[in-house]
Amino acid sequence: MSAWQYSIATDLNQTLAQRWASAGREPDVMCYGLRSVGAVAMRTVLATYFRLRIDGREHLPLNGSFVLVANHASHLDALCLLSALPISKLHHAFPAAAADYFFQSATAGALSGLFMNALPFERKTNIRHTLSSCRNLLAADGNVLVLFPEGTRSTTGEIGRFKGGVGELVAGTNVPVVPCYLDGAHRAWPKGKWIPRPRKLTLTIGHAMEFRHLQRCRQSSAQIALELETAVRELANQRSKSNECYIRRETHPENDRRAAAHVAAC
Repeated sequence: MSAWQYSIATDLNQTLAQRWASAGREPDVMCYGLRSVGAVAMRTVLATYFRLRIDGREHLPLNGSFVLVANHASHLDALCLLSALPISKLHHAFPAAAADYFFQSATAGALSGLFMNALPFERKTNIRHTLSSCRNLLAADGNVLVLFPEGTRSTTGEIGRFKGGVGELVAGTNVPVVPCYLDGAHRAWPKGKWIPRPRKLTLTIGHAMEFRHLQRCRQSSAQIALELETAVRELANQRSKSNECYIRRETHPENDRRAAAHVAAC
């Protein structure tokens, strides 16, 4: 048995707001309790008001750290991705949130850190430092980093070009990256609107991908970004075909009855 050691928390002299908004926040019982209650409430809202459906949970890695990447069209995106994770992962899942938006004030930063465990991500300056923080987070066991490689919310709902930051983060590592596609978020709560609408949401989780065979360089980063973007677009196409089949069944239910009668006759 290893010797017991006592160490003082590095944020002991900070206020609660400063602790919760900090990127290197220490474990906090009050924070954990409030975040857990908030997560249960949010999952209830997503399941009832937005009728959230999650397909492919079995593709999430059971051990080690990994990255979730998805299309980005709404503030609902991170909440839906977090809801796909077990409650036990709640305090080890870190959505990368724009520092110039979610952490522009002490109050906004505290709430983002408290309820979402958001990680401030610099989009314009100190990008290398931010990537280094993400890399350290993934080096620890059991953490989940949530990234939106487009860098900003889509104003049309269409998937935009993935930037190379995620590639620089995972190139040459054995960290799995799980592509996801969220359908309906733009219709429910598009950019620029204050009040979300009750629209059905569907989150599709794809197979994990690894990029240990690629060395860390600009070319590899671009290649990884393109491969992940392609994977998300393929999930979007699968969802679109599934939606079309559902609409046809609802519009022409007699086709299903004919098919069933044909099978029975055979």
